[in-house]
Amino acid sequence: MKNEISRRDVITKIGAAAGVAVFVPRGARAQQAAQAPARTAPPTVISSPPRDFTPGATPVSYPDPDILTVDPGFNSLRLGNTPIQRLWTGGLWCEGPAWSSQGRYLVWSDIPNNRQMRYLEDDGRVTVFRSPSNNSNGNSFDHQGRQLSCEHSARRVVRYEHDGSIAVIADAYQGKRLNSPNDLAPHPDGSVWFTDPPFGGSLYEGMVDAPGGPSNPQGLLNAKAGQPVGAGLIKRELDSNIYRADPSGRVDLVINQQDLGGAGNGIAFSPDYKKVYIVARGGVVVADVTAQNKPVNLKMFSDFMIDGIRCGPDGIRVDVYGNLWSGSNAGNNIGYSGVTVWSPEGKLLGRIRLPEVCANVAFGGPKRNRLFMAAGQSLYAVYTNTQGASPG
Repeated sequence: MKNEISRRDVITKIGAAAGVAVFVPRGARAQQAAQAPARTAPPTVISSPPRDFTPGATPVSYPDPDILTVDPGFNSLRLGNTPIQRLWTGGLWCEGPAWSSQGRYLVWSDIPNNRQMRYLEDDGRVTVFRSPSNNSNGNSFDHQGRQLSCEHSARRVVRYEHDGSIAVIADAYQGKRLNSPNDLAPHPDGSVWFTDPPFGGSLYEGMVDAPGGPSNPQGLLNAKAGQPVGAGLIKRELDSNIYRADPSGRVDLVINQQDLGGAGNGIAFSPDYKKVYIVARGGVVVADVTAQNKPVNLKMFSDFMIDGIRCGPDGIRVDVYGNLWSGSNAGNNIGYSGVTVWSPEGKLLGRIRLPEVCANVAFGGPKRNRLFMAAGQSLYAVYTNTQGASPG
């Protein structure tokens, strides 16, 4: 009969759960409800007790409760059946993750411990990769697959060549030594853009100035202690500018500290390399890049205030769609440290909550769709539905 509706039709139209309930007597449904245990939300960073990220702990239910959609546009970037994983812990201040596509490993910096660490994708091992590392901070790989590093204590940017030698990309500007290069972004033309704040001029993360310098004005700190022979003789001379190291060896100042509005930190290009993003002014600024490699139209991208809380950015990466992914340091504001994700127009799309402040991020994995997060003392990762735009 045309008007006859089967049980399967009812279930299909109403939904399996509702369809089954239709054929259960009302009294029986009430009894089942009374006997069913109360459903509880899965543990998260903000629950009590909080989620346990230790490998082997009770798995979190899907979708991961610490991956938050703020704008519907984030749903196309996240996955519903993947967890945030803690891959390693044991550092002091983890920074500068970068992915080697050729080697299929992640390298990152543990700045105070003066070493670089490496996560091997094939079996998940973590090893010390380079020690000492000159208190390296930001790392990347250029378009030829060579590792680039910002070295705090040596106050320079270096490249590790395929033959094992080390080339100095930049260590001075107009005859004055750099402060402590922090982060960098390789360009397809062979140049390297980098930030140069004074953060590495400290006992904990690098090398203090010689007596009388800005980080050792009274000369009470021994700048030579624990350093190589000949160290501890440099005083900070430059402002916290943004530079471009040309393949010819020339170093150009592209944005000065005054125009930037303070010291710069993380830096990244848009997928078409027509925009450059820089962490500054408590948030992120963006500028157009001309054909002559000049940043123009510098403006605020976002102040990174979320729910009245500053989710301080540090390191940043951009995906192939032009979205910006940033580490978030919200201090003691539980649930706001981790990663924030922004559209090319500066709109907050989503957040990833971590139990530690997150300094920096990088896309990696064989398909370049895994987000690695260097957070405080640990390394975390989560798969995404996008890929990183930069080579490392």
